[in-house]
Amino acid sequence: MPTLRELSDEVAARRVGAYELVSESLRRIEKLDPDLGAVVALRTEEALGEAKGLDATLSNGAAPGPLAGLPLLVKDMTDVAGMRTTHGSLAFADAPPATVDALVVTRLRAAGAIVVGKTNLPEFAADGFTSNLLFGTTRNPWNPDRTPGGSSGGSAVAIAAGMAAIATATDGGGSIRIPAAYCGLFGLKPTNGAIGRDPIPDWIDYSTDGPLALRADDLRLLLDVVVGPAPGDPTAALGRPHGDGAIGRVVAVGHWDPNVILPSDAAALFEAAAARFGAVFGVEPQSLGSTDVFPRGNPEDDWITVVAFEHANTFGRAWVDERRNQLSPSGLEFLTYGLRVTPEEYMAARRRRFATVRTLDELLGTNGLLLSPVMASDAIAAEGPAEGMTENELYVTTLQNITGTPAVSLPARAFPSGVPFGLQVTAPRFRDDLLLTIADRWEEAEGAPPHPSGYEPFGI
Repeated sequence: MPTLRELSDEVAARRVGAYELVSESLRRIEKLDPDLGAVVALRTEEALGEAKGLDATLSNGAAPGPLAGLPLLVKDMTDVAGMRTTHGSLAFADAPPATVDALVVTRLRAAGAIVVGKTNLPEFAADGFTSNLLFGTTRNPWNPDRTPGGSSGGSAVAIAAGMAAIATATDGGGSIRIPAAYCGLFGLKPTNGAIGRDPIPDWIDYSTDGPLALRADDLRLLLDVVVGPAPGDPTAALGRPHGDGAIGRVVAVGHWDPNVILPSDAAALFEAAAARFGAVFGVEPQSLGSTDVFPRGNPEDDWITVVAFEHANTFGRAWVDERRNQLSPSGLEFLTYGLRVTPEEYMAARRRRFATVRTLDELLGTNGLLLSPVMASDAIAAEGPAEGMTENELYVTTLQNITGTPAVSLPARAFPSGVPFGLQVTAPRFRDDLLLTIADRWEEAEGAPPHPSGYEPFGI
């Protein structure tokens, strides 16, 4: 299973052409995607033309970028010049082509990556499964009856199934970590501010770009490419703290809702993964209950109040009312909930955030770690939750968006359905370096993650 560095080195050394890699990506998408529904748009001629151009410049002695010639898919809430951005919604089916690339696409392209198309997501990135009225359902290559998670589900499936070398992802409530876990990938939600945001995200303080990858080293390379401040982003960090890799206190919490008991299969997987983590890193994880950390109750309750209010405010009540028939049931519910949130409720949730951040800062210190499942349950049906099902109990991922802390999903065995389980490791803010080191050591101990049957890692 080649790393991104190895693939790019092949292009730089002229042993493989960028045109070959892009052609192979397009061939695999054509062959594999009809069964998976991960890719929603292609720029075939443009990508092949750019690949030919890159091969020509390299043959003339130009210096290759660190992602030279690697095919890139972009989540369809992120702008690519010349392509529409639909946000997975019928309401944006006729959106005009974007005129400029989003910042993260600009940085990936500057490193040599070549955009071949866009990937599916739930409407407005507001669900933990990937299905919408515009493009339909994205299926998990490990078990096509189950969801790959969301909202970066199309990107995760494309990587897991080997349809491209790179696919972008965003995380405002778990949208990198959830599909990483369910697709058997490494997925990093970096510290909010590590990657500058341009344009402004709909969930202003909670959303960030971040890498999804087959290999631990790929996380490091991709973060190196896209990290850095952006003019106008007040959260963007100007530097990247680094430590010596030492691990301090390690605590394990199964779920932040004190009323939720992990199902037996998830509990067993989490217990085994936490024990294995302890063995690999020579630490003794301390099991805590949610109220041991947050006595006042579930801190994640504030997440939906903030993000729904902010997203509904982006569109406005008149826009939602006019397009009600174009919205999916979950998308409409999300926006109408946001319209019901009062300014007082919104501001109270934002103020409580400071206490939540303080609690986690004091728990983790400078090098402590928090272990938890990414998801508290096996993957639901690919099409979404059954009628009457409460999804909130599934997620253990929004705390890190509220606090801004970095978190990584590590592949750690699988549910009985065959869908992989992800162990979530959370570090102090701006200790992304510690999580990258942990991912490296986890892969060294566990080996490269397995691949779903019938699919191959991307390469030639």
